[in-house]
Formats: sequence, C-alpha cells, structure tokens
Amino acid sequence: MHLRNALKAFVQTQHLCPPVSLKQLEQLAGAFISDHPDCSEMRPWLMVEIHNQLWLPIVAGIPRERRLLMLPKCLSRYGECQAEFDEYGLLCHHCGRCPIPRLQDKVEQLGGLSIVAEGFTQVIELIESRVIDAVIGVSCLDSLEKAFPLLVRHAVPGLAIALNDSGCRDTHVDTDYVEELFAMLSEEAGPQLLDHDAIHDQVSRWFARSELEQIMHITEDRTGQVCLDWMSGEGKRWRPFLLSAVWQALTGRTDMPIDVHRAAVAVECFHKASLIHDDVEDHDDTRYGQPTVNALYGDAFAINAGDALLGQGYHILAETGNTELIRLIADAHAKLCSGQGEELMWDKRPVTMDFVLNISRNKTVPAFEVSLMLGLSCAKGFTHLRPMLKTYSEALGIGYQLKDDLEDFVQDNELACHPSAVLALRTEHPTWTDEQVKTQLQQLVDKYHQQALDALSELDELELKRLLYQVTEKILG
Repeated sequence: MHLRNALKAFVQTQHLCPPVSLKQLEQLAGAFISDHPDCSEMRPWLMVEIHNQLWLPIVAGIPRERRLLMLPKCLSRYGECQAEFDEYGLLCHHCGRCPIPRLQDKVEQLGGLSIVAEGFTQVIELIESRVIDAVIGVSCLDSLEKAFPLLVRHAVPGLAIALNDSGCRDTHVDTDYVEELFAMLSEEAGPQLLDHDAIHDQVSRWFARSELEQIMHITEDRTGQVCLDWMSGEGKRWRPFLLSAVWQALTGRTDMPIDVHRAAVAVECFHKASLIHDDVEDHDDTRYGQPTVNALYGDAFAINAGDALLGQGYHILAETGNTELIRLIADAHAKLCSGQGEELMWDKRPVTMDFVLNISRNKTVPAFEVSLMLGLSCAKGFTHLRPMLKTYSEALGIGYQLKDDLEDFVQDNELACHPSAVLALRTEHPTWTDEQVKTQLQQLVDKYHQQALDALSELDELELKRLLYQVTEKILG
C-alpha cells in the first residue's frame, strides 16, 4: 500500500491524461525508479500500476453495471475444479474451493459483469460492441506483459491487478483489493464515453442517396447523376467519420448540427473527386471491385465528374458560413495536387525513400489532416490543438502509406512500377532479399506508429485522445 501511495503521488505530479503509450509508461516507470532505486527490479509492475493510477478516476466514474471483472482460470484449484469451459469462459459451480465464486458473487451484487477467461481479446470485443465501458483484469504479471498492450493500444478504460504468485496453477490474489477497486464509485458523474460505432453508423447514413439529395446540389443530367452514384457507393467514410468524431470528442455533444453534416459530406466530395482523377491518371479500370468512372465513360467525362464534385464540395462548405473551412480544404487540395504531381513525374528522378516520404507528406497526409482540422474548426475554440494534430497527421499519413506499400508487396511480392517505399528500398539496397525489405518496411511502420502516439502525449482532452489512439490502432496496428 505504501508503494501504491507513492505511485499515486508521483502520477499526480505528471498531470497526464490517459491513455498513454507503452513507451511513455516505460519512461514514467524509469523516472519513478530514479527516485526509488530499490524498485529497479519492478519495472513491469510499476508500469501496470502507473497505468492504473491514470485510469482510476475515469473508471470510478463509470457505472458498475458498465464494468467487467476478468479473472484467470488459474485462481481455481487444480485437480479439484469441476467447472466446464466454453467459448465465454469458465462456468463456475460455486463449490467454494477457490476465490472465484466469492469475487463473482460480489460483482453480481454490485450489478457488474464478470468472466473467467484467458486473454483480453474477448474484452476488446465487449468494449467495441458497447456491452461494457471499463475492465478490471486480474492476471499473472507474465500474462499482463503480453495482454496489457491490447488495453493500452485500444485506449480501454481499465485497471490491471497482478496475481500474488506466478505459475499456471493454484494462484492467489488480494481479493479485498479486487473488491475495493470494483466497488469504488465516484460521486461525480463520469465521462460520457464516445460510441464510435454509433458515430460511424450515423455518418454512413448521411451517404444514402436520399440523404445526399438533401445536402448536395445535384443536377438531373448525366454528370450530376454519376456524382451522386459515386458519392452514395462504396467507401469506408474515414474522413467524414474523423471530422464528426473529433467534433463530438471536443464538444461532448451527440446532436450533430447541420454544419457538421455539411462539412462531412463536403470532405467526402473532395475525397471522391481525388479518386476519380487518380484513376484517370493511373489508368485504373476498377475500384471497390467495380468499374471506375473513366472505365465506364472515358477519361474526359471522368475528369469533368471529378471537377463537378470539387464544385459541390466548395458549394456545401460555403453554406456553413465558416470561411475557415473553405481555406482548410483549399490548402489541402493544393497540397494534394503537389504530391500527385510529384508522383506522376516519378520517373524523372531517382526514387529514394526521402522522395517517397515527401510524396506521402503532400498526398496522403493532407487527407487525414484536413478531416481532423475541419472537425476542430467546427467545434470552435480549440486552436491550440492545431500543432499537435498536424504532427499527429503527418505520422499517421506516412505510416498509412508505408503500411499500404508493405501489404501490396506481401500480397503480390512483385515490384510495382510506381514510386513506392518498396521501389525506394530496392533502389537504395539492391542486394536486399524480400524478407529484408519487408522487415525494414515493418520497422518504418512501427516507427511512425510510435511517432503518432508520441504526438498525443501532452493532449489533455480524454475523448479526443481515446479516439485518436483507437484510430491509430485501426490504421497502423
């Protein structure tokens, strides 16, 4: 208890908002050890406890019925336990030979949920399906070291409790401490955790044909109808989702106003226009498994349809009355054209890694950055976050492009004739094997993954930080 109190005092001096990355947890543990050298052999435990101290106030504000207690099977008595195991975990017979039934009964009395299972994969699924909002997990330190990164990377509000002993049989835990943590409840209302799936579903509905007809200024001619088909067709809607989720994270509101709706549709107009033009420039015949606009109607018509979507985007943004939105889009538009121009002229100069990364900075990065900046602008009053989001977007965009190049190479294992990171590595290291190229690319993806998380280290808006952690994991994890 003395050590936990010392850690609590230490964490309070750091003024940090969760989540924090594993790298940052390692640094914090190192800083604590420098003042407490007798703890030098306890680094993994210290990392877990620092993580707990950061999340304690958040978990305390989450209703108990939205929490899950996760227990390990090794708490049962080996050779005596008669319980069955199914896909959901251990089905306890409440024989009383181990602490599992006592803990599960206590959690049930408090209105919470509990499972006896191995690994955090099921927990992530429960979090993502909105069955629970927080997890309190008990495990041996060895297992925590393996599963703990899942909690961190997914920005799950959670606490981890290490078993008193190692091994996979007849282990023990401080049951009073487990009960204390699950029972704690803040008198203040906890944070309103964003439902990212609900945001994505709402945004997706905005791109139904009938909804688009209410926002866009579609003409009855062929160009207008092709634009409408293209906008309502396939797509992940990453950009409008990011814009809308950033707005919700910063404002705490769920009733998205019409101007957020307009900005989200506009940013997708620009994205879809860039795809049409990209297909023409790359002579591509399919996208989303369907014929491209240029394949169906020819290059000239496709260029015209892309231009029409750009006009739609600017028109929709103008209706918001927020001229900053127009400036942000215009800047991103110009930067993207610069990057695309460099890519189109790639065979006029040596393809180095610096050259490829610079194309990504101008072509891929703006697509992420503009969505975040538009959400920031719609939320109003958060201009101090711009430098951080800019740094984050650059790392995320470059990492995304590197990962895309890596996946293409792994799937095709052929050297494509375009300025990719694979071609750059082949040019700079002609003797490297395929495995060396793949290993180097993965290391680069990991590097920019960490840079993206590093950019968020000082962010003190909980929901925005959780959102961007989860986005980073989905895109680069």
